[in-house]
Amino acid sequence: MHMIMWAMSDRGIPRSLRTIEGFGVHTFRFVNAKGEGKFVKFHWKPVLGIESTTWDEAVKIAGADPDFHRRDLYEAIENGDYPQWDLGVQVFDEAWASKQPYDVLDATKLIPEEEIAVEIIGRMTLNRNVDNFFAETEQAAFLPSNLIPGIDFTNDPLLQGRLFSYLDTQKSRLGTTNFHQIPINAPKCPFHNFQRDGLMQTQVPVGRANYEPNSLDEAGENSGPRACPETGFTSFRENGERNDGSEKLRIRADTFADHYSQARLFYRSQTENEQAHIRDAIVFELSKVNLEHVRTRVLSRLRNIDEDMAKRIADGLAMDLPEKAKAAKEPVDMKPSDALSIQKQAKKTFEGRTIGILFAEGSDKESIDKLKADVEKAGGSVKLVAPKVGGLKVKGGELKADEKLEGAPSVVFDAVASILMPDAAEKLTKNAAAIQWFADAFAHCKTIAHCKGTQVLLDKANVEKDEGVVPIEDLINVGPVRHWAREPKVRDLP
Repeated sequence: MHMIMWAMSDRGIPRSLRTIEGFGVHTFRFVNAKGEGKFVKFHWKPVLGIESTTWDEAVKIAGADPDFHRRDLYEAIENGDYPQWDLGVQVFDEAWASKQPYDVLDATKLIPEEEIAVEIIGRMTLNRNVDNFFAETEQAAFLPSNLIPGIDFTNDPLLQGRLFSYLDTQKSRLGTTNFHQIPINAPKCPFHNFQRDGLMQTQVPVGRANYEPNSLDEAGENSGPRACPETGFTSFRENGERNDGSEKLRIRADTFADHYSQARLFYRSQTENEQAHIRDAIVFELSKVNLEHVRTRVLSRLRNIDEDMAKRIADGLAMDLPEKAKAAKEPVDMKPSDALSIQKQAKKTFEGRTIGILFAEGSDKESIDKLKADVEKAGGSVKLVAPKVGGLKVKGGELKADEKLEGAPSVVFDAVASILMPDAAEKLTKNAAAIQWFADAFAHCKTIAHCKGTQVLLDKANVEKDEGVVPIEDLINVGPVRHWAREPKVRDLP
């Protein structure tokens, strides 16, 4: 249930690949030079901060531009606005782990950052686009078994299954056991194994043996690769990881049966607005389920997470709230974690954000140029949008649009602005795309900066003045942020 709620939250629909947060569900282990080990979880934190879309916005983006995320990433790199993520780790020992009300080896559980802080240890920068998508992306083979000395596995049961399945999958997907010799997968450091043959072997191994131990070196022959105790991989040797000390076992502990505590933690860590989004998403998904008894079962389980949430979802479905399902393990209350909320972590910044500026014939070029320069100085980017792209006569010369209005709906921008003459705005009131441009921006709680001439269009789109609907000169001060206080005006959330 925790993973279902995670996927249904705003976090499941990133605004941009540059603002998506990633973390490994598995627990690995750090091992020092003395052979001492501690648990570790890996995190990627976007430097631009986390940002997401609403469901309606995501659907419309997919319809307007199915390559939106790929295009955004490509253009950012081409323009030198290199996407960056900080690499962080949560490190803790067995003594701390054993005191928690959940099992750290359960891939459906997370460790609140308020309990174990994420320590930043590095940064990844994407500083070039691939030269050949197939060679450098499609053939990339990732395996959790690819470790370096100092990192080791744990008894995480899902990880244990993936150690086999990922290797097997890559062999089948790329057609050969020698997939590690494909340039995109080839290690940059010296690497040896006993795999000598198979399809697409590009090397020519010599010697009569590809196994150890052997004594061919005593006969003056090549004895093949050998383990290096100084630089080679050595597995963590202790056996205190929730096991019978006399046996080395891979077991799933009873604590894995707690299916609801962290789902409760996640829900109660959100803002009131985010909680409403989660409820709305579950109502939406369950409304697609034709079997009423399935909806009833889900509602009975939601009561283990939060009674008010379950009741509101039942109301959203016009159903009675069923009896609470018996939990395999009774959930416990955990302290809410602000790190689990996107809105609580929102950054007020233009960096990585794109502003759409709508103009038409007669618009003031000087005002457009100034606004564009101000946004770019603040770290953002601008796309000029107009009814036509071939070049329009404006006050001060001619101006070409980057996008045609019908092909660049407001959903693809982080905020919108408009500089229009009254007669041009009046003409656009008969253009459905123009009305929708502002209506969607308002419905998705985005900043709308406008000139006085645009007012007739705003009225037609039912855009009401609030802290996010501002004069054009205030865009820089307000920023491309979401104005969630507006949401009750534009949609009814359960």
